[in-house]
Amino acid sequence: MKSVPQATSLRRAPVQRRSAERLTRILDACAGLLDEVGYDALSTRAVAERAGVPIGSVYRFFGNKRQMADALAQRNLEHYAAHVTERLKGARRGDWRAAMDAVLDEYLAMKRTAPGFSLVDFGNQIPVGARHAEPNHRVADRLTALLSDYLVREPDDDLRRTFLIAVETADTLVQLAFRVDPEGDPKVIDETRELLRAYLARTLD
Repeated sequence: MKSVPQATSLRRAPVQRRSAERLTRILDACAGLLDEVGYDALSTRAVAERAGVPIGSVYRFFGNKRQMADALAQRNLEHYAAHVTERLKGARRGDWRAAMDAVLDEYLAMKRTAPGFSLVDFGNQIPVGARHAEPNHRVADRLTALLSDYLVREPDDDLRRTFLIAVETADTLVQLAFRVDPEGDPKVIDETRELLRAYLARTLD
């Protein structure tokens, strides 16, 4: 069963398996419709119809479509963290280059394949075109907690600041890569990887 977003984005957290599966269907429908019609045309009724649930089931979890998009963004972050963790299982502990490649590659994979990700990613593009700092702080916090043990580093303010700068930089350049090419311009991505390696080497070597 797919993971569900943290309860903070929900009116009511699912308790039973059946309820969790219904929430998963709602978020899957939301993601698919975002790709098809965009955020402005998205409606809770359309999501309910696509998910095959009563409209009341949507409102049991979400007061409006913004809350639904926020929950989808939180679920994206959960999936992203799980993918990075799985990728690093076979890597040598302390290898920050392998960690950086996992972090960047899994983000690129979600950009290319995750439904609705181009509009909400981790929560920073709704309303469409808006870019707020909070989601990048959320990602930096998550990476600090996720990677500090793997990197054999204390999860202190210095490490968090390093990750925040790396996340902000990667976010800006990856957005550029996908503006140049819908699949992500490979030359911009290569330059992004080299820039991140040069920056992180100063702190993590």
